[in-house]
Amino acid sequence: MAFRKKFEKVAELNPDLLVIQECENDSKLKKHLESMNYNQLIWYGNNPHKGVAILSFNSLEIEINQNHNPEFEYIIPIKLKVNRKKINLFCIWAMPHKTQRVRRYIGQIWGAVNYYEKILNKDSILIGDFNSNAIWDKKKRIGNHTDVVNFLNQKDIQSIYHQKFGINHGEEKQPTLFLLKKEDKPYHIDYCFASKNLFSNKTTFEIGKYENWIKLSDHMPIIINNLKI
Repeated sequence: MAFRKKFEKVAELNPDLLVIQECENDSKLKKHLESMNYNQLIWYGNNPHKGVAILSFNSLEIEINQNHNPEFEYIIPIKLKVNRKKINLFCIWAMPHKTQRVRRYIGQIWGAVNYYEKILNKDSILIGDFNSNAIWDKKKRIGNHTDVVNFLNQKDIQSIYHQKFGINHGEEKQPTLFLLKKEDKPYHIDYCFASKNLFSNKTTFEIGKYENWIKLSDHMPIIINNLKI
C-alpha cells in the first residue's frame, strides 16, 4: 500500500516490468511516478487503495487481454509485447472469495488456469502473490497448490525458483512473506512461473532480504533477470 511513498526503493532495481500487489490506483500514482520514466501503467481493482499495478519500461508494451474474465478478480491476463515477441503475462494476487470457499486463494488460480488453458499453450508467465504453498495441500479439495503446479507443468510452465535451485514445492528455503512483519513467521507464497523456453542457465531469481525491505512491506520482492523475452 501507499506505493507512491516506496517507489524510489523499487526504482533502484532498474526494472523492465513491475507487478505490484496491494497497490493504490493509477490516479494517485501517476504524478508521483513520473521520475521513474515508465512506458505504460495498468491498474486493476475495486478498492482505490488496494489493487494490482503493472508498469512497463523501455521497449515493453502491455495491455489487458480481451479474454479477461473478471470472475477471477485479481488474476489479470496481460498481453506483453517485447519488440516482435508476444507473451501471455498473468499478474496474480490470490484473494479470498466472498461466497464460495472452494474459490478462495489457490482455488481462484485453479479456476483461472483452467479457464485460460488455451492461451497457456503459448509463451506464458504467471507472477505474483499466490497466497499458497504445498504445505497446505493436506486440506481435501480439488485444485490445491500441487494440482496447479502439475497443471502448469503439463504446459511446460514451471516455477523458476524451484527449477533454478532444485527445490520441491513445500520445501522452500527462502521466505517471500514475513507474516505481520515478524521474522519468526516466514512463508514462501510468491512465485514466478514461466514457459521453459523463456528461461535458461543465465536466468537469475532473487528474493529480497528481510533487513532491506521489511520497513516497506511484509512481502519481499521477487526479482527475475535474463528471461529470454
